[in-house]
Amino acid sequence: MGAAQDAPLARRLLGLLDLTSLNDADDGPVIQALSRQAATAAGRVAALCTWARLVPSAVQALDGTGVPVAAVANFPGGAPDVQASALECRQAVADGAREVDVVFPWRAFLGGDRDTPVTLVQACRRACGPQTLLKVILETGALGSPAQIRAAADLAIACGADFLKTSTGRLQPGATLPAAQVMLDALAQAQARGVRVGFKASGGIRTMAEAASYVALYEGRFGVGSAGPAVFRIGASQLVRELLSVANA
Repeated sequence: MGAAQDAPLARRLLGLLDLTSLNDADDGPVIQALSRQAATAAGRVAALCTWARLVPSAVQALDGTGVPVAAVANFPGGAPDVQASALECRQAVADGAREVDVVFPWRAFLGGDRDTPVTLVQACRRACGPQTLLKVILETGALGSPAQIRAAADLAIACGADFLKTSTGRLQPGATLPAAQVMLDALAQAQARGVRVGFKASGGIRTMAEAASYVALYEGRFGVGSAGPAVFRIGASQLVRELLSVANA
């Protein structure tokens, strides 16, 4: 299939993209440059994701575009510090973030501690409030086994997560289709109970073909056309270049 035939898929994927920059040296000018890719003639991304400290710059840069700002919290380490995580969420929301991606305290979880993960996710849920999306980053590559991934997914859902996210992108492996399948099983069971929770694939997704494979996996479970930005996201930084190139072909 040629670039022209791929253009509709590229535009669709663009609308599912959380355009992300989480480099330590990021600053206001970096966010301004990124914002110019967030809303173009080819379409708008689902969100722009950055550090909590850069939320004011992102909100200003995206003013009038309709693109929401997402901030990360407890990132990237997934520390067990409940108070610090909740404070970071609360400040990001106060500064204008409409979505927060918080790292699950996976080391504590793997050590057998369930109280801290429960308390942290619940505290972040309260700090975000009912109008702000809370995405919980499970760090599936570190959790490792399907059983651990599923247990963490179920816990995050029970504590009020709006989305489950695969990875921070800082550890290997990042997003994988087998881990995603385990997460989708948890989401399907929640949906059967009347609880709708979204899915975000993030960590090492660099090409349109890779992104499309996660859409296909999701829609194989929930139905053709079901992967909309309210329930499905792709977190990436480099992918936007290919999507814009193909979308504008």
